[in-house]
Amino acid sequence: MAKIAVIVDQGFEDSELIKPLEAFANAGHQTVILGMKKGDTVKGKKEGTPITIEEEIQNANVHDFDALLIPGGHSPDRLRAHPQPVDFTREFIDSGKPVFSICHGPQLLITAKRLKGRTLTGYKSIIQDIKNAGATFVDQEVVVDDNLVTSRHPADLPAFCKACLERL
Repeated sequence: MAKIAVIVDQGFEDSELIKPLEAFANAGHQTVILGMKKGDTVKGKKEGTPITIEEEIQNANVHDFDALLIPGGHSPDRLRAHPQPVDFTREFIDSGKPVFSICHGPQLLITAKRLKGRTLTGYKSIIQDIKNAGATFVDQEVVVDDNLVTSRHPADLPAFCKACLERL
C-alpha cells in the first residue's frame, strides 16, 4: 500500500484533510502528517480539528513517499511563506508521483512554480493566480493532469477522494 505525505499548517480546511485521510486509511494506505515543527498541534479553520505534526518538512524525503496531499484552507498560504514546504512540493511534482491538491492547495503549487502548461482547478478566489502561473483553469469537481489531481472545494470531496484513490 502507498505511503502518503500530508502537508499542513494552522487553518487547514477540516473536511479537506479528514475526508481524504479516512479514504486513504479505509483503502489500507498510510499517511504521515508533515509540518513546520514535529510535535506541534495545528488546528482546522472551521471546526478546530487538532492534528499533530508527525515529521518536520525539512527532514522529509520525497523518495520515502508515494503521493502528496495538500488540503486547502489557510494552510497552503502559510506554508508557501517558507522555503522548505515549497521545495518539497516542487521536488514532489518533479518526481512524477501523484500530487493531490484541493481548494486553496494550489497556492503551494503556484509558489513551487510548476504549473506552467498544466490544467487544474481550485477555489474560485485563486482562479486568476492559477492562470497567472501559466496553467489552464477548468471549473469542474475534479481535474486530473498527469500526476496532478485537483478539486475546487469541500463539496467536491467524494470525486476528489475517488480520483486520488484511483491514482494510488
